[in-house]
Amino acid sequence: MFDIRPLTPAIGAEVAGIDLNDDLGPDAYAALTEALHTHQVLFFRGQDIDAYRQRDFAAGFGTLQRFPFGHPPAPDLPEVMVLATGDGPKQSNADIWHSDATFMARPPLGTMLRAVSLPPLGGDTLWADMESAYAALSAPMRALLDGLTAEHDFTKSRTHRGGDPDALPVVAHPVVRTHPVTGRRCLYVNRIFTTRIVELDERENELLLPFLFDHVTRPDFQVRFGWRPGDIAFWDNRSTQHYAVYDYQAPRVMHRIVIEGDEPR
Repeated sequence: MFDIRPLTPAIGAEVAGIDLNDDLGPDAYAALTEALHTHQVLFFRGQDIDAYRQRDFAAGFGTLQRFPFGHPPAPDLPEVMVLATGDGPKQSNADIWHSDATFMARPPLGTMLRAVSLPPLGGDTLWADMESAYAALSAPMRALLDGLTAEHDFTKSRTHRGGDPDALPVVAHPVVRTHPVTGRRCLYVNRIFTTRIVELDERENELLLPFLFDHVTRPDFQVRFGWRPGDIAFWDNRSTQHYAVYDYQAPRVMHRIVIEGDEPR
């Protein structure tokens, strides 16, 4: 059918021998979903598809979310968000380790990103495995974190300014969530959206949160991807964080789709 080629021991795999213009049946989607749960981020090189086909491919993994920020490439593609950077002053804060939209009560299950137009150099993206990040903590630290909750707030992000705080109130999620399919434990706080651990006082938060934010950046948790036109990355947003390297000035255009998730537990 196609080959799954792991890229690091912890995270990431390339899917080879697949053409996303083809109609994929249930067996193909089941195999890709299993690969996603195993490797957490999948890469599809050189796919000659448009935004409509990207939408249809993503829809095979779940209900597509109409994200409350950004704009679509066409009026009949509300599920697709255009990310355009590099042409003018830096505005995005995607070059901070984070999981997408943890400020939502039901953050996305996954995110699919397609390279539309790229700068000649730069613009790599990194992903980090939050299952490995949790497992690498000492047993006493894991015992401390288990059962704690943290608040997430979209207004902490400059990318999301202009949103309605009443429509997206501050939410609390477990500091360590359990993946709903694999049952594995994942560290679930990030530097962009997490504001405080509810059960700790201010001083304890000042000490512990920066440690956790830095801990997730260890290279042994990571995979780095150099984009080419037509490449697609599809990642499990429940068990990963990512970082978009902002080392370019020429325009970079990506099309992003998010798939509805569940309430973290």
